[in-house]
Amino acid sequence: MSDEAPDPAPAPVAPTPWLRLDPRMLLLQPLTELARFLPALIPLLLFGTASGFGPWAIVGVAAPLALGVARYLTTSYRIVEGRIELRRGVLQRRTTSARLERVRTVDMTATLGHRVLGVSKLVIGTGTGGAGDEDDLELDGLARDRAAELRTSLLERPGRAEGAGEAPRSGEEAPGSAAEPDVRSAPVVAARFSPRWLLYAPFTSAGFIAAAALIGFFAQAFPSAEIDLGVDNGDVPRLGVILVVLALVAVLIAATLLVIGGYLFLNWGFTLSRLSGSWQVRRGLTTTRETSLDVDRVAGVSVAEGAALRIAHGARLSAIVTGLGSGGSDSAILVPPAPGAVVRDAAAAVLGSAAPVAAELRPHGPAAVRRRWTRALTATLPVHLLVVAAILAFDATPFLLGISVASLAVAALLAHDRSRGLGHGWIAGYVVMRSGSLARRRTALGGGHVIGWTVRESWFQRRVGLVTLTATTAGGSGRTEVDDIPTSAAYRLAEEATPGLLGQFRSDQFRPELAGT
Repeated sequence: MSDEAPDPAPAPVAPTPWLRLDPRMLLLQPLTELARFLPALIPLLLFGTASGFGPWAIVGVAAPLALGVARYLTTSYRIVEGRIELRRGVLQRRTTSARLERVRTVDMTATLGHRVLGVSKLVIGTGTGGAGDEDDLELDGLARDRAAELRTSLLERPGRAEGAGEAPRSGEEAPGSAAEPDVRSAPVVAARFSPRWLLYAPFTSAGFIAAAALIGFFAQAFPSAEIDLGVDNGDVPRLGVILVVLALVAVLIAATLLVIGGYLFLNWGFTLSRLSGSWQVRRGLTTTRETSLDVDRVAGVSVAEGAALRIAHGARLSAIVTGLGSGGSDSAILVPPAPGAVVRDAAAAVLGSAAPVAAELRPHGPAAVRRRWTRALTATLPVHLLVVAAILAFDATPFLLGISVASLAVAALLAHDRSRGLGHGWIAGYVVMRSGSLARRRTALGGGHVIGWTVRESWFQRRVGLVTLTATTAGGSGRTEVDDIPTSAAYRLAEEATPGLLGQFRSDQFRPELAGT
């Protein structure tokens, strides 16, 4: 008979407790709910005071406050067994769970009220493909230090790279990996806000929208205003022209100030920095927002240069983030409209090489150029027909022919610019495509993130040996496209980036002798 005592039974593992948000939210959450119901509360307060139903007005104010307290008490979260879970809901309880390796972005936002109380809102983007933000985990709010600590642990967890995206092909280093610095101790700043960036705000689409909105407002507010100028009738036309010019100048100044103010409000204190395993973007004047992008999820970058921004030598930069989806476009902004040199330097820092955004691209050849000119000039035909019809039908002055000449000049400028904008290449491990004129965009997509190709050709393209080539990826809009590329050049580019992936579906296969065409 053995004297050995039996092994003790293993102690039960205590379940991971659910954690509440910071208690300071008991001050902010009720006020937030009260502000949300304010449009309905104002009539209730006015009606209650006038009719003597004061208690009902008090109930109307107390209900949102109680709802804010209830939201705080019914919201909790925890990290357990490689998952982050969020439980919330007052009348309808809902639990959202996401695996840690599915975390794509972490946004840390603080409104003025959050900043006064020292708390932040953390929005964890999981890229699960749900509609809207329903599948994002929102922790509103955490103590500022706790939010920063949780953000770091989510993006720098052990084994973060596993399943993070497309791995490089064997024998090929990930783009930019050879030159990556050791940034685990201190952040490396790639771009920082400068007051001269404000000069680029009016050259964005927001500037034109603001000007058009102001012109429309004044046109509606003063549709038939008659002003007694107190001058002779002979001087009225001249003064009318002066007033119109002054009004346009005033509108332009007002639109410029409005756009600059909005730019300053959104991007004050902007900083793009690399901290260990993530790229972090911080910006905002009254409401600060800090977005963290997992480095392994950044598949490439896109440099946007609208026509007006190009005139000012400016650009903007956004990231192609795998799994983020089109709904997360705001989270993928790396640099707002800024000097082109700043944008290119930031893109080089993100990609690990300046070549994809600075190197010369392969042109698309004369057939693509002819299509640009043909399509631009053909688009002016309706203008010419209307001018001729007006001259013949209403005995209009031939001066209207100037409109036809002007439309031809604009079409020629557009065709020339679009022809110059076409280009492609396989540069430093990235598929680079550039196209467009009014909204020109140069995209650099890591070859390891290309999961497929689409080759389309219209009847007109087929006649001149051109195709539209699309690189499919799991990031951004899901595709990177360039129009009117020669067929042989399209297959050459695909073969360089993903050997054997597209050529196996061609009847004639990719031939090495096409590499020089």
